[in-house]
Amino acid sequence: MDKKNTTIGVICIIAAFASLYLGQKFAPPPPATPPLVSTAVVKTVNAATGSATVPGAPAPTTTIPALSAVVKDAPAAALTTLENDYITVHFTNFGGAIRDIALRKFPAELGHPLPYVFNAVHTDPMLGFVDFPGLDRNTGFELVSSSATEVVYRAVFAGEIEVTRHYSLVATPDDTHDPYQLRNETTFRNLTDKPASLARFALSLGTTAPISDSVYGQLVTTGYSDGSSQTFIPRTKLDGGSGFLGVGASEMKPSLLTSSAITWASVDNQFFVGILTPDQPGVGLLTSRVKLLPAAPDTQHNAFGVSGAAQFDLTPLPAHGESTLGLSFYVGPKEYRRLSKSAIFKADQDKVMQFGFFKWFSQLLLTLMTWVHSGVPNWGVAIILTTLLLKVIFLPFTLAASRSAKRMQKIQPEMQAVREKFKDNPQKLQSATMELFKKHKVNPLGGCIPILITLPFFFGFFQMLRSAAELRFQPFLWASDLSVADTVGHVFGVPINIMPILMGATTIISMRLTPQPSVDNAQAKMIKFMPWIMTLLCYSFSCSLALYSTVNGLFTIGQQLVINRMKDEGDVASPAGMALEDAAALAGKPMKNVTPKKPKK
Repeated sequence: MDKKNTTIGVICIIAAFASLYLGQKFAPPPPATPPLVSTAVVKTVNAATGSATVPGAPAPTTTIPALSAVVKDAPAAALTTLENDYITVHFTNFGGAIRDIALRKFPAELGHPLPYVFNAVHTDPMLGFVDFPGLDRNTGFELVSSSATEVVYRAVFAGEIEVTRHYSLVATPDDTHDPYQLRNETTFRNLTDKPASLARFALSLGTTAPISDSVYGQLVTTGYSDGSSQTFIPRTKLDGGSGFLGVGASEMKPSLLTSSAITWASVDNQFFVGILTPDQPGVGLLTSRVKLLPAAPDTQHNAFGVSGAAQFDLTPLPAHGESTLGLSFYVGPKEYRRLSKSAIFKADQDKVMQFGFFKWFSQLLLTLMTWVHSGVPNWGVAIILTTLLLKVIFLPFTLAASRSAKRMQKIQPEMQAVREKFKDNPQKLQSATMELFKKHKVNPLGGCIPILITLPFFFGFFQMLRSAAELRFQPFLWASDLSVADTVGHVFGVPINIMPILMGATTIISMRLTPQPSVDNAQAKMIKFMPWIMTLLCYSFSCSLALYSTVNGLFTIGQQLVINRMKDEGDVASPAGMALEDAAALAGKPMKNVTPKKPKK
């Protein structure tokens, strides 16, 4: 490639990189959203001290927009606590619900001991009533009883319906109980002598926020299962936008109601999830867009979160009759090995991992990587060993494709001669080309095999690594957290990420070592710039994905160096191949007597 084209390509890459960074930093804010309702002041409580602060929250008192109802300032709530070694659950008497849950095994920030708090900033307490007139987050419940494993609340609604809310938490997990899962039973009892009907109501799943300001809204979602399939609603679906050149433009939506059978419903961010699994199916899911940081610009990625609420219908209550809605509520890490335990999670709750189209590869890779990690202390080492194991497994396919590529490169002069000879006869050209491939044992599709094998695993790794809670805050070499980019500094505001640079370098070297087929000038340019483009696209991805790609590239380089030094004795057109062919031909025939005849006397 000439210097002019190379210079143009480099300038284009730099311009794309600059536009990606500067476009996010200096993009104009969208039009202001009209006020939907009044705002609410929400105070949260520290799980360890009981003081009015929350680990990871932006401030002790946070003003948030209430999208589904007006939230009034309430007097100080009376809190009750249940806890085990994994979670600390704060209950509030307002709504007889869960204020927040501290995940004791997961710190809110790297290097700090305070735990991550789910629903720290919220519009509703978890499992609180939503859109139930007279019975909502402002309704005071009486604490009936409290023990180390149980909490019971009671309230009377409209002087006619007694509502009792019973919560329980296992102290010690076993094969049928997960330590992150609570049990709730809400009983409605008719106190009158006549039948009573209950309006449709919803139970809050809580409010979830992005893990950091570098996380986009597609990783903050609500979701549900109808018993046969799962649907997830990312926050970006509510954000609205101008689309691409006007295509796909949509307006901002404050909320979205989905009517469907609900066997479970969820609200989650990149690493943590709340899953409500009712004993009887619900009838819908309400998803709301919530601004968590009022002072932050709307363009800041973590300024908005989502809240979810599962809707239910109850049968009318006969005179002095009662009805109970039972459910299990999991709040904890998104760990596939935990959520896939069928003895506890029986309704495909592991689908909240959202592995996507390549879910089978993601599940296989995560299971394999977890098994490898059981024998090594570091998750980075586990990723390396898993990558090497996969490369060894697929080595026969890669070797076959590499040999085919070498032979294809070797016969390019003959192929060019065939093209010139039969350029006016496509049928004979195709026949002669296939005969040439057959003679040299070349598979024209052989080079596609490694790509077809590698791509599903690459995308499977990408989907798995971006939401595996196991990798959060796990160090490796200079990287302090495998779940984010390994930024070591900034130059003019641009982050310097070492691992993606190494990934790009190994990709460039491996491509130069790999025999390339004869292509036109445009294709050659694309092949040359592809590693640069991939490096740019993956530059801000998690360090774990770049580590996988780097190890994969290093193995490919070593493998290609060995292959390039090997003599291809399978090519019948090569001297060694011709010798083998002659030897094979002779082996199938009887030896001739070449002894000179004696002259006749």
